[in-house]
Amino acid sequence: MTGLLAFVFVLSVVVTVHELGHFWAARACGVAIDCFSIGFGPKIVAWRDKTGVEWRIAAIPLGGYVRFSGDDNAASVPDGSDLAVLKREIASREGEAAVSRYYHFKPVWQRAIIAVAGPVANFLLAIAVFAVFAVTLGEYRHPARIDTVPADGPAAAAGFKPGDLVTKVDGRRIKTFEELSGYVILRARLPIDFTVERGGQTVHLVATPVQVEVVDKINGRMKIGRLGVGNVSKPYHYRSTIWRAIPDATVQVWDQISTIGFYLGRLVTGQISADQISGVIGIGHAVGAMASATTVDAPDIQTLLLRFFVGQMIMVATLSVSIGFMNLLPIPVLDGGHLLMYAYEAIAKRPLKAEFQAAGFRAGLALILGFMLFAAWNDLHRYDVFKFIGGLFS
Repeated sequence: MTGLLAFVFVLSVVVTVHELGHFWAARACGVAIDCFSIGFGPKIVAWRDKTGVEWRIAAIPLGGYVRFSGDDNAASVPDGSDLAVLKREIASREGEAAVSRYYHFKPVWQRAIIAVAGPVANFLLAIAVFAVFAVTLGEYRHPARIDTVPADGPAAAAGFKPGDLVTKVDGRRIKTFEELSGYVILRARLPIDFTVERGGQTVHLVATPVQVEVVDKINGRMKIGRLGVGNVSKPYHYRSTIWRAIPDATVQVWDQISTIGFYLGRLVTGQISADQISGVIGIGHAVGAMASATTVDAPDIQTLLLRFFVGQMIMVATLSVSIGFMNLLPIPVLDGGHLLMYAYEAIAKRPLKAEFQAAGFRAGLALILGFMLFAAWNDLHRYDVFKFIGGLFS
């Protein structure tokens, strides 16, 4: 039950903030808005603000949506003729002046801003969470020093020695052993150029991490890259200043975006197996596992609640980056797909024909649903659900 509540909380916060991004951008552009819903399905509570927007809390607390005026008919995928019909309907019902308040009659650049505002809101949410925790809690870090080098690992074969301090990986500066590990994990079977300080000298070493399968309490069974080095030094506590927190958090979010893009690139080119793709089940498991891990052995209820909140907000920030990135992919039904159509409209000086838009949305929806089913199948295997069910009947 704790895991389920944590999952609902995390997903609701991330999706609601995403939709609020669209909402605030639309309101700034003067777009008429019918409804903002937290959750889906039948409404439980609803009220209307002074601008006429209906705010509602719905029965299924897994996300939400914002509905612009005019989006509840076929004009949601309009071409020139559809827009002409919609314009006449609005003018006859509300007057000519009202036409400019409808989303479809806004300049294409404003519609593009509204579309991109959802992902941007996700990124800003993650930056805010990381920045607040960097100032208030800080984190424990290990220096990027190599303390142990097993003889049978790729690091030993590449010439690493105990005492080496790694300063760069593929020309990118790193400061902590955690950064080093995160970089290596995603690069199984890829050669990496390491810049190492050794005895006052700079040494370049090239090592190729091997791929190993591990079982993680939060992420389940994973295939990762392993270099074959260890760090046993005492961690130090780092707490950011108010002036450094936002830049540090922005870099952290950008690093996560770059990591997702790099991972997808390796996936598309066949360098890594598609069985590593995770979906809603995996997200739910990770959120629940984080809730359990952060609250175990809490000495009192106040500590338990604080740990639970911090753990879930970290999950909110991490998932927010992922959802923001995925929504920018150029797939119809996603924000990136809308941006692609707006780019066509800006170049061609007319919207894409409605039948092409509708076909693209159907194809995009089929692609997303297929991806979700495939990811769910992976999750069922990753967490040994089938083995568990089989054990119940054996």
